[in-house]
Amino acid sequence: MDEGWTYLDVRSEVEFEASHPAGAINIPLMHAGPRGMLPNPDFMRVVEVALPRDANIVVGCMSGNRSLRAAQLLEAAGYQNVVDQRAGFGGARDPMGRTIEPGWAARNLPVEKGHPPARCYSDLSQRAK
Repeated sequence: MDEGWTYLDVRSEVEFEASHPAGAINIPLMHAGPRGMLPNPDFMRVVEVALPRDANIVVGCMSGNRSLRAAQLLEAAGYQNVVDQRAGFGGARDPMGRTIEPGWAARNLPVEKGHPPARCYSDLSQRAK
């Protein structure tokens, strides 16, 4: 990130506020709904307002599943400098739930908590209206 990359955290707002990579922006791919996680219908609209198509973007989630899908959506929309952080914030896990690759937090990379102005979803989505 010190080299001009933006970390796009696609986890839910609650997950992001609990802890996230320092300097990350939050645009959830999914929202919690009454029947589980539901797709965020505004995901690409907010991304397009927040990040130019030539931006260098690292996409991350908790374990790598949502970020892979988000990275595919970004590439399909014409973003060319997209990297999926495969192990996510919490680490990649095998079917038994064991960590097979440590994530951002386990590698002791810089983290922060809370609702950072201009980087949290509520602020970014307002800009996209």
